[in-house]
Parts: sequence; structure tokens; C-alpha cells
Amino acid sequence: MEKWKVRISDILKRELFKHAKPIAGINGLDQEIKWTHILEVGDVESLINGGELILTTGSGTNFDSPEGVGFIEKLRSKSVSGICIELGTHVRSIHPDIISYGNSYEFPIIIFEQIVKFVDITQDLHTLIINQHHQMLHQLNSFSQKINELSLLPNGIIKILRELYLQLNHPVALVTDEIKSHYYPPMMKDDVPILQSFEKTLSAGHSFETHVYDNHYYFLFPIKGLGHTWGYLWLKSSSIDVDEFALSMIDRVLLAIAQIMLRNRTVEERKQNQEEEIVRSLLKGNHFYSSSNQKFLPEPAQNLNYRLVLINLQHPNQAKEEDWEEVKLQQTMIIRSLFKRFGFIPAMSVSRNEIAVIASFYKHIEAKKDTERFINTVEEMKQIQEKNVFNGDAYTFGISNLKHDYNHLSTSYREAKTVTIIQSLNLLQTYFFEKIGVYRILLDNPQQHFLEAYIQEYLGPILAHDKDTKSELLETVSTYINCLGSKKETAEQLFIVRQTLYHRLEKIEQLLGEDFMEPVNRQAIELALAAYKFLKKSVHHKALNYNSLFI
Repeated sequence: MEKWKVRISDILKRELFKHAKPIAGINGLDQEIKWTHILEVGDVESLINGGELILTTGSGTNFDSPEGVGFIEKLRSKSVSGICIELGTHVRSIHPDIISYGNSYEFPIIIFEQIVKFVDITQDLHTLIINQHHQMLHQLNSFSQKINELSLLPNGIIKILRELYLQLNHPVALVTDEIKSHYYPPMMKDDVPILQSFEKTLSAGHSFETHVYDNHYYFLFPIKGLGHTWGYLWLKSSSIDVDEFALSMIDRVLLAIAQIMLRNRTVEERKQNQEEEIVRSLLKGNHFYSSSNQKFLPEPAQNLNYRLVLINLQHPNQAKEEDWEEVKLQQTMIIRSLFKRFGFIPAMSVSRNEIAVIASFYKHIEAKKDTERFINTVEEMKQIQEKNVFNGDAYTFGISNLKHDYNHLSTSYREAKTVTIIQSLNLLQTYFFEKIGVYRILLDNPQQHFLEAYIQEYLGPILAHDKDTKSELLETVSTYINCLGSKKETAEQLFIVRQTLYHRLEKIEQLLGEDFMEPVNRQAIELALAAYKFLKKSVHHKALNYNSLFI
């Protein structure tokens, strides 16, 4: 990884340094030399950039006394690699305090015991550094050509990761939203869960990051394109240092992988348009043909089930027409990835005001009830906050009954749509059609005049009494029925004493009859209460024309 660096230990082997002798900072001889500089004055701040090897005769510094420590300290603070001092004309010996300082801070101090030509040394070292740089650029160019060729081959990503591993000798992995991750060598597979846990802690606008786990360093490099982060390249190392050569190689790999993902994205976009047509056609009630639809939906089987998940946005997406296709594709990628992660086989249709997902899955006898997986999927969707793309808080979610036959998708759509309507009216908090109870009947027969007549028949006296006396008998009878006739629980929920409840129940019996809690009458009153709540909410939300809400 660092073979292109010129180090102090390397130059000590060269002909011009045969009379050189390191006298301090031996442990720092692996310091990289980026350039050389002849320095005879004390103005370190304006002349030094960092990484230089300093050559000096000591004419401007007293290395024979402790005063020279200050000069060495300045050099070290500017990240100088080391210093070579010529003994003879200006310096007879190096003071022990200076040697001690160099050893303490691993700052290399080298002496020339014979007079040397600094111009020859600078020319030699600059030639070496430049040649190393040219060779590095040549290898980077060859590497770029190689990975560009690999990017055009099948399984190009894994081939590119293998090539990067061979160059840097460090395990690498690519983690994206897809279930499958890419890594090389194969043993890197064990690290993928660790990398995924790191990604959950990433900060907004993150770029290069370093994480530590089990005495190893993990370097993260985001793969970005078209304003979106598509995944992360990880490099595992036992050292915290990543040199410029390695970073340059990684930059080229990031670009190549982004290009592969962009090509895949284009293919995905074409596929999404085809999938959209098929899903929308099935939702409208068209027949399912296995031969033409199996590209997007799994072949029907005895243990294959599906539910339709409808994601409804009350205010249509306001993206400009030229931006909508990109937003649409990003929504598709985000949601498809999430459903796959929970074990579903999704087929989708995305519009500006709703997203329909046919979530197919194979059901096993010993498996948990499927509703738990759907709840977890929806709850995670609600946590998604992708600006201008998908804001989980702004959606309502409806899930149809469990079905086997794709020819019943139009029914599934009406079921899921019904749930989103109930959620938008704030009547019930459930995602599932099978949980909405009596509202199935009310939404199938939403004629206002019929419901008003029914409500009047069973609740009319209560409503009239509450209006005339500003009492709360309607809330009392609703709570009393919900508490299954428990006076103690009803009083607690209404925050009233039992004596007050007894007076109210006595009045309710006068208005509705003493037998209002008999099973048949109670069921009729429950339906009237639900219809009253439904009509009251519907008027406020102007949502009575339900047929227009369905495909």
C-alpha cells in the first residue's frame, strides 16, 4: 500500500549517504520524505510545508548547545520528516539535549561526518521522488484501465473488488441497500454485519469515515451518483494510515462501481416501467397470465401468498415533471429494498399520490403470523426521511387480506384502499383490512341518507337529548358498550363517579329502552355509533364519494 513512499530508511542506502549516520530518532526512520530543503536560517514557519528532509550546515543554528533544541522543536511542529546536519565548518558535535529530544519524539537526526555537496543530494532525492511519482501515476493509469475493462464484464463488481484487494492487500466489501453484499476475499463475509451496524450510525452528509472494531480499522467510502448515496465501499486494515496512492486507487474503484450501478439503474428503470404497467393492469381487474407476468411476480404455488400494501400520500408529490422519473425510481429502490429485506417478493406501481406493492411470500407452517412482518415493514417505512423523495410520516398505509390468486388483485386494491380511507378519517388505527370490523359494511354502503336514517332510528333520542341539554349521553353509551357493560371501568374511562354514571344510564334506559344492552339491540347500537362517527368524520374530510377513489 505504501511502496511508492520514499522513506528516510530508503535514502540511507543510497551512495550519497554512505558517510551519513543517524544519531537520534532511530524509530522514526520510516518517515516519508516528500521533498528536500536546504535550510540555514531560523524562519521555519514561512519556508516549510511539511514532509521535507532538511539539509543544513548549522551556520544559522547552534547545534553545539541546548539552544538547538528549540530549532528542532520548530521543525517537528511543522511535520518535517527529519534533519541532516553536516559536521565540520559550523558544527563540531551535536549537543546531548538535542539527541535526547530526537529520541524522545522519534525525530530522525542524521549527521554527515564528511563534507558533502547538498546540491547533489537534493538532485538525487528529487529525481528519486519524481520518478516514484511517475511510476505511481503509470500504475494508477494501468489500474484504471484494468477496472474499466472489468466493469464491462459479468459480475464486474466482485472482479473489481478482487483487483483492489490484490493491489492493496487489504480486504474490501461493498454494502448497498440490496440484500446481497459483495466482498473479497470470501472471509470478509463475516465482517458484513459489523459494517451494516456501522452504517446505521452514519451522520448526515458523511464522506470518508473510520471505525474501529476488534483491533481493526474499517474505512468507509460512500458511492454517490445523481445526488444519491447508492452504497458504501469498506476497506479493512490493521493500521490507521491510508496513503494517497491507496486513496487514488479507491477513487477509481468508486467511480467504476458507480458507473456499473448507473447502468444497472437504467436497466432497472426500463424494468420498472414494464412492471408498472403489469401491476396497474392487474389492479384494474385484468387477468393474470403466468407466462407474461412471471418476470415480475413469482409462479403461483400452494404455499405462495400475497397481500397488497397501499401507501397513500394525501398530498400528491410536487416534483417537477423533469424530476419525477428520478424521484419515482428512487422511491421504488428504497421501498423494494425494504420489502426484500423482510423476505417479500415485491412488485410495484408508483404514482404521485400512491404506491401499490404486491408483497408475495412463501408461507411455511411453522412460520410466525405474516402480519408481524408486515407491521415491521410499515413501521420501518414510516421512519424513512428522504427529502423530496419519501417522507414516511406523510403517508397512510393499508394492507389487504391474505390471498393466493393474483386474479383477485382488484379486490385486494379495494380492501387496502378502504383501510387508507379509515386511517385518513382517523376512525381506527390499523393497517389490515381484516381488522376494520363494521367499517367494511359502512364503506360498502356509504349512502348518506341511508346511514342518517339508521342513526336516527337507534340513536335519535340520545342525540336530541345531548343537543337540548348539552349532556354527554352519547359518549357515555359508547364507552359503556366498549367496556362490555362494566360500570367500574366505564366510570374510570369517563372520569366520573359511579353515582353520576348510574344517573346517566338510567336516562339512557328511558331514551333507548331498558333492553338496549340485549345482544341484538347492542349490536344495532354499536353499528349506529360507528356510522355516526363515520359520517361525522366523512363530512369534515369530504370523502363520501368513495367510488372515485378506486381504480
